[in-house]
Amino acid sequence: MSRMSSMDEALAEARLAEARGETPVGAVIVLEGRIIARAGNETRGRNDPTAHAEVLAIRRACEAVGSERLVGADLFVTLEPCAMCAAAISFARIRRLYFGAPDPKGGAVEHGSRFYSQATCHHAPEVYSGIGEAESAALLREFFQSRRSVRTARDP
Repeated sequence: MSRMSSMDEALAEARLAEARGETPVGAVIVLEGRIIARAGNETRGRNDPTAHAEVLAIRRACEAVGSERLVGADLFVTLEPCAMCAAAISFARIRRLYFGAPDPKGGAVEHGSRFYSQATCHHAPEVYSGIGEAESAALLREFFQSRRSVRTARDP
């Protein structure tokens, strides 16, 4: 499975999340050339602030392989992971992280705490950013613009 087709699958998960009223972030985990888990954000639907796409995909992948470690697995996600997700990726021993859009406000890989650069980080995946960046960023931008428009229309 190619990088772009894997990111296309993550984007499909992001679109499904958006259709549920969630922030449109999607993730897939690939092991030995096939997708073993997929997820989109479900924080609102589950009333769970930890139900980010990355965390849900990691949980599903661990269940699929019967281990808390995902050695050799690659994670594709449409947005730069936050600190919580970066830690989960590290603890799961994900081999490679591919992400689409950067997140200067909440990201923790290339922005913010730069989690994998910290001495306390036990495992750092190989990181590849900008895969499907334009489409990932557009999806998020349109989502937040539409939400701002709705709020503005309701305000007197």
